[in-house]
Amino acid sequence: MTENSFVTIVGRPNAGKSSLINALVGEKIAAVSSKPQTTRTKITGVLTRGDIQYVFMDTPGMHRSRDKLSEYMLKAIDNSVSSVDCALLVADCTKKAGEAEKTLLASLQASKTPVILVINKVDLFEDKEALIPVIAEYAALYDFDSVIPISAINSDGLDIILDAISKFTVKGPHYFPDDKFTDQPERVIISEMIREKLLELLSDEVPHGIAVSVESLQERDTRSGESIMDVVATIYCEKDSHKGIIIGKNGAMLKRVGQLAREDIERFFMIKTNLKLWVKVKENWRNRDALIKNFGLGD
Repeated sequence: MTENSFVTIVGRPNAGKSSLINALVGEKIAAVSSKPQTTRTKITGVLTRGDIQYVFMDTPGMHRSRDKLSEYMLKAIDNSVSSVDCALLVADCTKKAGEAEKTLLASLQASKTPVILVINKVDLFEDKEALIPVIAEYAALYDFDSVIPISAINSDGLDIILDAISKFTVKGPHYFPDDKFTDQPERVIISEMIREKLLELLSDEVPHGIAVSVESLQERDTRSGESIMDVVATIYCEKDSHKGIIIGKNGAMLKRVGQLAREDIERFFMIKTNLKLWVKVKENWRNRDALIKNFGLGD
């Protein structure tokens, strides 16, 4: 008899949620950077082990709403909390519990969702006893089903997480093919790879006003019979000054973004890739419903 478990991953920005889902499914399906609000919408990762299929949902970090895009991101968090078998609250062991965690826990308690506390980034502590007050602080806030210290970046503690989740499995068919690891369309995966490089390379001011749209995606064979994937993507920003920063002097920044993104795309899809990037300005797009939905970030 097959089983499945639907698990939502929640927490404050930069707690390591995207790193955790990537580590759990064994593939890089979510963008990762040091900048807050890297994840903008719900991302589903799938791991099938024997008869059990785990379906993980990565969510945006809990934050205050600043614009319509933020509202959509917070809605994605609320939607992910309902109708799941359990939740992983990912906490950064170097930070104290704050209002973001308290708000999330109140929502989880209201939905009667079992919660596993995942204390991440323990690799930053040489003395593991330093984790004791961190765990005690969180334990005072909520009756967690279990508490698991991990290092997502080092893939330490993942089997313990899966064991803890296994008690919340439900008998039933697998909802995804056993060899599938995400429900994200190819275009979304590619656009996130490009956006991740922009987050890595650009100053703090620019990335939050960026969206990436893959305009065309086509596979063909060269004259020599080699398979190649042609990708054309547009980077949207909110200001002309930002466009100049993204392109860089003599196109150097855009070229660097394209090079790094292409390497990730080729590694992920295992096919030689021809990536072309364009940059356009869409002023104040984060407050325009039609554009948010057009970029795949809204309902």
